Amino acid sequence: MLFPLHADDAADQRACLICGDRATGLHYGIISCEGCKGFFKRSICNKRVYRCSRDKNCEMSRKQRNRCQYCRLLKCLQMGMNRKAIREDGMPGGRNKSIGPVQITEEEIERIMTGQEFKEDAPEHTWGNNGDSDHSSPSNGASEGNQPSPASTLSSNRSVEMNGYTVALRDQYINTSLSTHYQLLPHLFSYAAQSGLLTPQPRNLYPQSHPLVLQLVAAEDLSPLTTPMLIEDGYKVTQVELFALLCRLADELLFRQISWIKKLPFFCELSIEDYTCLLSSTWQELILLSCLTIYSAQIFGDLADVTAKYTPSDDELQGFSEDGMEVMERLIYLFRKFHQLKISNEEYACMKAINFLNQDIRGLSNISQLEQLNKRYWYLCQDYTEYKYPHQPKRFPEIMMCLPEIRCIAGKLVNVPLEQLPLLFKAVLHSCKSSLTSYRTGPSPCVTVSSGN
Repeated sequence: MLFPLHADDAADQRACLICGDRATGLHYGIISCEGCKGFFKRSICNKRVYRCSRDKNCEMSRKQRNRCQYCRLLKCLQMGMNRKAIREDGMPGGRNKSIGPVQITEEEIERIMTGQEFKEDAPEHTWGNNGDSDHSSPSNGASEGNQPSPASTLSSNRSVEMNGYTVALRDQYINTSLSTHYQLLPHLFSYAAQSGLLTPQPRNLYPQSHPLVLQLVAAEDLSPLTTPMLIEDGYKVTQVELFALLCRLADELLFRQISWIKKLPFFCELSIEDYTCLLSSTWQELILLSCLTIYSAQIFGDLADVTAKYTPSDDELQGFSEDGMEVMERLIYLFRKFHQLKISNEEYACMKAINFLNQDIRGLSNISQLEQLNKRYWYLCQDYTEYKYPHQPKRFPEIMMCLPEIRCIAGKLVNVPLEQLPLLFKAVLHSCKSSLTSYRTGPSPCVTVSSGN
């Protein structure tokens, strides 16, 4: 419900009741801005639990609102934002008839803030780490048509604790560790077993499929990235310099994806037009996947060292967007998931092919052939993981669940303002590198091969 913002409207009618920013309408029962509207929706839909590092009375303003998500959600509830006006699936539409603010007791607010309310409301069937998902369908994780969008399939049985990250960024300059502790935050994509395409029992066909796996791995350029990422001690990197470095890295990584396509074992089975369409829609996902695996030693080592020499201004910290915060959360979760799984080069090559062969992208001509190719490499990845890791029966579905999250992150990354990318990369790399030093158990197979060439 948007305001007709006429000139004679009172100024206080256009001020968000949460942070004081310019309001855009009546959202979930109260006058609020787009930022607080989106924050409240994500917090409720994703069933998030935050922590305040102070006295639970942090100032809320346009510049301060991102510093403490606990106090921001608390104020949303205290001001009367109606969580029941949000559709359970998190999608737009289905506007609730009760458009006014709601009054809830302090006890109810406490139950929401501690997550107790979410535990009781959790659905019976969620796909967590202990869920049974061995009979997943090799759907390509479509975000169109009848398949759920990755953005709307966030897990409801886990939570994330996130203090004011901008404060934590400042803390790092005096060598204090991040106070943010992330629990596992599986944003899961439900691969429904509607068609029964996967057989119930492990097939152990990997030896017969071995040549095809080797062909996929051979198509990869495992040599280290050549973009210079070494900075002399004491040098302070500026925002412009870091942004230019990120652009050069993206150029090199994109060039490697183009070269990879030409070496694929199925290159002759699709038209150039379809390849162009696929690459234009998936290049960000391919780059992100490669950065988390075969190039992770350089990205979370050399590049992290460069970003550590960049000091963002107070304006940059205070202006960090909601989209940037969400991308940061998701990237850190995904990094930790990849580090936990220790994805091999063979698994990475299969994941990349499956993600690339997305038959749900608009504008493709040979969709049936794409579907067959997608199934081929889906089965190949399943065969490989079940043969190589017989004592990890859930490894294959866990790996496949990473793909829709990668797509979701890539889709949300385009909403982050370009000038915020240096701060975003600094925040993510700092947090991920801190995690590595705290619980490193040895490099993943992908890292070993990448750094050895």
